[in-house]
Amino acid sequence: MTNILGIAAMAVALVPAPKEQVWREGTCAYVEKDVRYVRDAALPPEGYRLEVTTGGITVASADDAGAFYARKTLKQLAAGDGGRAGARPSRGASGTPRPTIPCCVINDAPAFRWRGFMLDEGRHFFGKETVKGLLDQMADHKLNVFHWHLTEDQGWRIDIPRFPELVKYGSVRPESPMHGCRGTKGDFRGNGQQYGPYFYTADDIREILAYAKERFIMVVPEIEVPGHIRALLAAHPEFACKEGLPRVPCMFNGVQDEVLCAGNDDAIRFMEQVYDEVCTLFPGAYIHIGGDECPKKRWKECPKCQARIKSLGLKDEDELQAWVTRHFTDYLAKKGRRTIGWDEILAGNPGTETIVHNWRKPKYGIEAAEKGHDVVVSGLGMTYFSVPQGVPDDPFTYLSPKMRCSLAKAYSFDPCAGMTDAAKKHVLGAECCMWSECVWNEYDLAFKLWPRACAFAETVWTGGISDAQERVPPAGRDFADFARRMAIHRKRLIAAGVNCAPLE
Repeated sequence: MTNILGIAAMAVALVPAPKEQVWREGTCAYVEKDVRYVRDAALPPEGYRLEVTTGGITVASADDAGAFYARKTLKQLAAGDGGRAGARPSRGASGTPRPTIPCCVINDAPAFRWRGFMLDEGRHFFGKETVKGLLDQMADHKLNVFHWHLTEDQGWRIDIPRFPELVKYGSVRPESPMHGCRGTKGDFRGNGQQYGPYFYTADDIREILAYAKERFIMVVPEIEVPGHIRALLAAHPEFACKEGLPRVPCMFNGVQDEVLCAGNDDAIRFMEQVYDEVCTLFPGAYIHIGGDECPKKRWKECPKCQARIKSLGLKDEDELQAWVTRHFTDYLAKKGRRTIGWDEILAGNPGTETIVHNWRKPKYGIEAAEKGHDVVVSGLGMTYFSVPQGVPDDPFTYLSPKMRCSLAKAYSFDPCAGMTDAAKKHVLGAECCMWSECVWNEYDLAFKLWPRACAFAETVWTGGISDAQERVPPAGRDFADFARRMAIHRKRLIAAGVNCAPLE
């Protein structure tokens, strides 16, 4: 329910929109230290109740996360329309301007508990300060999962001291695609410049994890297996099926034939030890193992892989990949971790303890949920912000220039589309994704991410369908109202130094 009173309230643009907001006459000076916080166990996890009267501000929440999100709402209330209109700030005893906010009652809670953003740093590396800035922006928009894609064919970005050659060879490549070039194998123009070594040390990771924790963001690392590991094979070519690989990561974009030799016991043991180190660095409950886009060409030619297929009584190379997935799922489970994999892993019928990350057609997410898997949804056409958004005079390059994900299309995303009520209960939430084949720097990254990530944040916060806890968020979302609020909110992003793309 939304009730707007007065010019001051009209200038307010809350993104994502709260579940319920009631505006009242009057304003209150906002002084952060004077906000009163109370606990209310009846409120849902991460939810809050915010009451602003002329006499003060009270926040009730069931947990610290709820209080944190209430502060983010207060921050937007205090910002008004970015300082260009709205209530005049009051002044304290010292004469310091204090923002005023309209009196209101806001009841709010998320529709989904998994509200994520994935950053690919395998293709291009952005660094610690950019990641921290992204975590700040995620927190401002109430996103709470940072999916960190750290390994790829084009780069290995995590230092494993036990295996120093991973970053010695895997974090540096002779050149990259030329700026403005899509960089695929059939359309590769190199820039002739060494890229790297770029990687995160254990201290860097601990610093970022602590930073994320302060913002109630869970970090989920992705270490790919068995495909997308050309950078690993640059460091350890002995774990490839094909001999004589050059000791450099791949320089062009696209799916590579070189994958982990699934018939090599030493290769399997090596990956176990890598995951040991990853689990030590990342104490969270989840490890993403990728599992997508694994060509079988090398396995068909490899005597060791064929021997593995025969010894295990497998039918073919597809069943060999299923064995790899189950092996590492079981291995990580013994270490107290839940495995996540892209939806190709469904072909191997993994146990239902494995979380399926749906990125292809919605039917794969529906299939996973109906089989009893928990599901995270990243719809290719609606949450992949590395494709064009359709704004005029877009100066940037895209890997898939014919695809389009407009702001309106991003706002129409529903993680539970087409699912039965029983299947919906298995949808943990969703992620938007930034693949970095054609994202060269922070400026480029921000333009492609914002404002579409604002639309995504609202879809996973407000929902529009019944979530696993059977709370019922608003029955629908109004893009026209979102666009009105986004026009105001974009001014805040620009003022904060975020290169937010124009609205449509």
